[in-house]
Amino acid sequence: MTDWIEVAKLEDIPRQGARVARTAVGDIALFRTLDDQVFALRDQCPHKGGPLSQGIVSGHKVACPLHDWKIALDTGIAQAPDEGCAARYPVRLENGVVRLSLSPDEGCPNG
Repeated sequence: MTDWIEVAKLEDIPRQGARVARTAVGDIALFRTLDDQVFALRDQCPHKGGPLSQGIVSGHKVACPLHDWKIALDTGIAQAPDEGCAARYPVRLENGVVRLSLSPDEGCPNG
């Protein structure tokens, strides 16, 4: 069974922006897209560990602020030709409240 924790209100995360949730499993970046979808990734680029929460959100990708790697928000996978993956965490939006599971989704080889 997955335990969900309340981490923010949707309005606390700017559109095309991010906020950091400090959790027992480390920092998790919460991203909000223009269409109000929320995604959660470990706040570390798979390349050099840059803070993804400080990157620029465009569409459903975030660009790492260190070396401009593009990471897909829905999968955590780096856009080719770059290779790597940032662990992805399940998110629920309930009545304007963002809830997060601290169990990363499967499928990220280095999650």
